[in-house]
Amino acid sequence: MLAQGNLAAMRDREQRIEGQPDQMKRQAVTKLGCVMGQCLCGAVRLEIDFPARWAWHDHSHASRLAHGSAYATYVGSWRKRFRVTKGARKILRYEDKPAGASRSFCGNCGTPLFYERARSPHMVNIPRALFQSRTGRQPLYHAGISELQDWAYTGGPLIPLKGFPGIVWERPRRKRPEGDSMFRSGETIRLE
Repeated sequence: MLAQGNLAAMRDREQRIEGQPDQMKRQAVTKLGCVMGQCLCGAVRLEIDFPARWAWHDHSHASRLAHGSAYATYVGSWRKRFRVTKGARKILRYEDKPAGASRSFCGNCGTPLFYERARSPHMVNIPRALFQSRTGRQPLYHAGISELQDWAYTGGPLIPLKGFPGIVWERPRRKRPEGDSMFRSGETIRLE
Protein backbone atom coordinates (compact mmCIF):
# COMPACT_ATOMS: atom_id res chain seq x y z
CA MET A 1 0.00 0.00 0.00
CA LEU A 2 1.04 3.56 -0.46
CA ALA A 3 2.48 4.57 2.89
CA GLN A 4 1.96 8.09 4.27
CA GLY A 5 5.71 8.67 3.85
CA ASN A 6 5.42 7.89 0.13
CA LEU A 7 2.49 10.30 -0.18
CA ALA A 8 4.57 13.02 1.51
CA ALA A 9 7.48 12.29 -0.85
CA MET A 10 5.11 12.65 -3.82
CA ARG A 11 3.96 16.03 -2.51
CA ASP A 12 7.56 17.24 -2.11
CA ARG A 13 8.44 16.11 -5.65
CA GLU A 14 5.32 17.83 -6.97
CA GLN A 15 6.41 21.14 -5.41
CA ARG A 16 9.87 20.85 -6.99
CA ILE A 17 8.39 20.08 -10.42
CA GLU A 18 5.79 22.85 -10.23
CA GLY A 19 8.55 25.35 -9.44
CA GLN A 20 10.20 24.69 -12.83
CA PRO A 21 9.26 26.64 -15.96
CA ASP A 22 6.85 24.77 -18.28
CA GLN A 23 9.50 24.33 -20.98
CA MET A 24 11.85 22.63 -18.50
CA LYS A 25 9.04 20.30 -17.41
CA ARG A 26 8.33 19.26 -21.02
CA GLN A 27 12.02 18.69 -21.74
CA ALA A 28 12.46 16.56 -18.63
CA VAL A 29 9.49 14.39 -19.57
CA THR A 30 10.70 13.95 -23.15
CA LYS A 31 14.22 13.00 -22.09
CA LEU A 32 13.07 10.51 -19.50
CA GLY A 33 10.54 8.75 -21.75
CA CYS A 34 7.55 9.36 -19.49
CA VAL A 35 3.87 9.09 -20.24
CA MET A 36 1.67 11.67 -18.55
CA GLY A 37 -1.90 11.26 -17.37
CA GLN A 38 -4.43 13.33 -15.50
CA CYS A 39 -7.86 13.28 -13.92
CA LEU A 40 -10.95 14.80 -15.54
CA CYS A 41 -10.58 18.24 -13.93
CA GLY A 42 -6.78 18.36 -14.28
CA ALA A 43 -6.18 18.91 -10.55
CA VAL A 44 -4.13 15.70 -10.32
CA ARG A 45 -1.43 14.79 -12.83
CA LEU A 46 0.73 11.72 -12.81
CA GLU A 47 3.35 10.05 -14.95
CA ILE A 48 4.91 6.67 -15.50
CA ASP A 49 8.11 5.72 -17.25
CA PHE A 50 7.65 4.33 -20.75
CA PRO A 51 6.91 1.51 -21.37
CA ALA A 52 4.39 0.41 -18.76
CA ARG A 53 4.92 -3.01 -17.18
CA TRP A 54 1.68 -4.52 -18.52
CA ALA A 55 -1.99 -3.73 -19.29
CA TRP A 56 -5.25 -5.64 -18.81
CA HIS A 57 -9.04 -5.46 -18.62
CA ASP A 58 -10.43 -6.08 -15.13
CA HIS A 59 -13.96 -7.49 -15.08
CA SER A 60 -14.10 -7.91 -11.27
CA HIS A 61 -17.06 -6.72 -9.24
CA ALA A 62 -14.90 -4.27 -7.27
CA SER A 63 -13.49 -2.61 -10.40
CA ARG A 64 -16.97 -2.40 -11.98
CA LEU A 65 -18.26 -0.57 -8.92
CA ALA A 66 -15.20 1.67 -8.55
CA HIS A 67 -15.41 2.78 -12.19
CA GLY A 68 -19.15 2.54 -12.75
CA SER A 69 -18.58 0.58 -15.95
CA ALA A 70 -18.66 -2.94 -17.38
CA TYR A 71 -14.93 -3.31 -16.76
CA ALA A 72 -11.84 -1.19 -16.12
CA THR A 73 -8.71 -1.20 -18.24
CA TYR A 74 -5.51 -0.74 -16.23
CA VAL A 75 -1.87 -0.09 -16.97
CA GLY A 76 0.53 -1.56 -14.41
CA SER A 77 3.71 0.26 -13.46
CA TRP A 78 6.52 -0.44 -11.06
CA ARG A 79 6.05 1.87 -8.06
CA LYS A 80 9.53 3.36 -8.55
CA ARG A 81 8.51 4.33 -12.11
CA PHE A 82 5.27 6.08 -11.03
CA ARG A 83 5.02 9.72 -9.90
CA VAL A 84 2.29 12.18 -8.95
CA THR A 85 3.47 15.48 -10.46
CA LYS A 86 0.57 17.72 -9.46
CA GLY A 87 -2.26 17.65 -6.95
CA ALA A 88 -1.00 15.09 -4.43
CA ARG A 89 -2.99 16.93 -1.73
CA LYS A 90 -6.18 16.44 -3.75
CA ILE A 91 -5.87 12.63 -3.70
CA LEU A 92 -8.35 10.76 -1.51
CA ARG A 93 -8.15 7.04 -0.75
CA TYR A 94 -10.52 4.19 -0.12
CA GLU A 95 -9.06 1.22 1.78
CA ASP A 96 -10.67 -2.16 1.10
CA LYS A 97 -9.15 -4.01 4.04
CA PRO A 98 -10.77 -7.43 3.40
CA ALA A 99 -9.41 -7.43 -0.17
CA GLY A 100 -6.05 -5.93 0.87
CA ALA A 101 -6.38 -3.13 -1.67
CA SER A 102 -6.67 0.63 -1.82
CA ARG A 103 -8.09 2.87 -4.52
CA SER A 104 -7.12 6.50 -4.89
CA PHE A 105 -9.20 9.12 -6.65
CA CYS A 106 -9.32 12.87 -7.24
CA GLY A 107 -11.03 14.73 -4.42
CA ASN A 108 -12.32 17.35 -6.88
CA CYS A 109 -13.85 15.36 -9.74
CA GLY A 110 -13.85 11.77 -8.40
CA THR A 111 -11.74 10.29 -11.21
CA PRO A 112 -10.20 6.93 -10.20
CA LEU A 113 -6.41 7.53 -10.20
CA PHE A 114 -4.66 4.37 -9.09
CA TYR A 115 -5.25 1.01 -7.49
CA GLU A 116 -2.80 -0.77 -5.19
CA ARG A 117 -2.81 -4.28 -3.74
CA ALA A 118 -1.03 -5.45 -0.60
CA ARG A 119 0.04 -8.66 -2.35
CA SER A 120 1.91 -6.58 -4.99
CA PRO A 121 3.41 -3.68 -3.03
CA HIS A 122 5.92 -2.92 -5.80
CA MET A 123 3.17 -2.27 -8.42
CA VAL A 124 0.72 0.59 -9.03
CA ASN A 125 -2.24 0.11 -11.38
CA ILE A 126 -3.51 3.18 -13.22
CA PRO A 127 -6.67 3.41 -15.35
CA ARG A 128 -5.57 3.40 -19.00
CA ALA A 129 -8.05 6.16 -19.88
CA LEU A 130 -6.03 8.72 -17.88
CA PHE A 131 -3.28 8.66 -20.53
CA GLN A 132 -3.71 10.54 -23.81
CA SER A 133 -0.71 8.89 -25.46
CA ARG A 134 0.59 5.35 -25.82
CA THR A 135 1.80 3.58 -22.72
CA GLY A 136 3.88 0.96 -24.47
CA ARG A 137 1.56 -1.94 -23.60
CA GLN A 138 -1.68 -3.15 -25.15
CA PRO A 139 -4.34 -4.61 -22.82
CA LEU A 140 -4.15 -8.23 -23.96
CA TYR A 141 -5.11 -9.82 -20.64
CA HIS A 142 -8.46 -10.18 -18.88
CA ALA A 143 -8.76 -10.52 -15.11
CA GLY A 144 -11.98 -11.71 -13.49
CA ILE A 145 -13.38 -12.88 -16.83
CA SER A 146 -15.71 -15.24 -14.97
CA GLU A 147 -17.42 -12.07 -13.68
CA LEU A 148 -18.07 -10.70 -17.19
CA GLN A 149 -21.59 -9.29 -17.27
CA ASP A 150 -24.09 -10.38 -19.91
CA TRP A 151 -24.87 -6.71 -20.66
CA ALA A 152 -21.25 -5.81 -21.49
CA TYR A 153 -20.38 -5.11 -25.13
CA THR A 154 -18.19 -7.92 -26.46
CA GLY A 155 -17.34 -6.70 -29.94
CA GLY A 156 -20.42 -7.57 -31.97
CA PRO A 157 -21.19 -5.68 -35.19
CA LEU A 158 -22.48 -2.14 -34.73
CA ILE A 159 -24.66 -0.15 -37.10
CA PRO A 160 -25.50 3.57 -37.19
CA LEU A 161 -28.73 4.55 -35.42
CA LYS A 162 -30.88 6.38 -37.96
CA GLY A 163 -31.50 10.00 -37.03
CA PHE A 164 -28.83 10.07 -34.28
CA PRO A 165 -25.42 11.03 -35.74
CA GLY A 166 -22.49 9.48 -33.92
CA ILE A 167 -24.63 6.82 -32.20
CA VAL A 168 -24.31 3.16 -33.14
CA TRP A 169 -26.15 0.16 -31.81
CA GLU A 170 -25.87 -3.56 -31.62
CA ARG A 171 -28.80 -5.14 -33.44
CA PRO A 172 -30.26 -7.90 -31.26
CA ARG A 173 -30.10 -11.40 -32.67
CA ARG A 174 -33.41 -12.76 -33.81
CA LYS A 175 -34.62 -15.55 -31.62
CA ARG A 176 -36.56 -18.35 -33.23
CA PRO A 177 -39.74 -19.35 -31.45
CA GLU A 178 -39.33 -22.51 -29.45
CA GLY A 179 -39.88 -25.59 -31.54
CA ASP A 180 -39.19 -23.65 -34.74
CA SER A 181 -36.44 -25.11 -36.80
CA MET A 182 -35.03 -24.46 -40.21
CA PHE A 183 -37.13 -27.35 -41.54
CA ARG A 184 -40.86 -27.31 -42.02
CA SER A 185 -42.89 -29.41 -39.66
CA GLY A 186 -43.06 -33.03 -40.68
CA GLU A 187 -40.36 -32.65 -43.32
CA THR A 188 -37.70 -35.33 -43.36
CA ILE A 189 -34.26 -35.15 -44.80
CA ARG A 190 -32.60 -37.97 -46.62
CA LEU A 191 -28.91 -38.44 -46.19
CA GLU A 192 -27.47 -40.52 -48.97
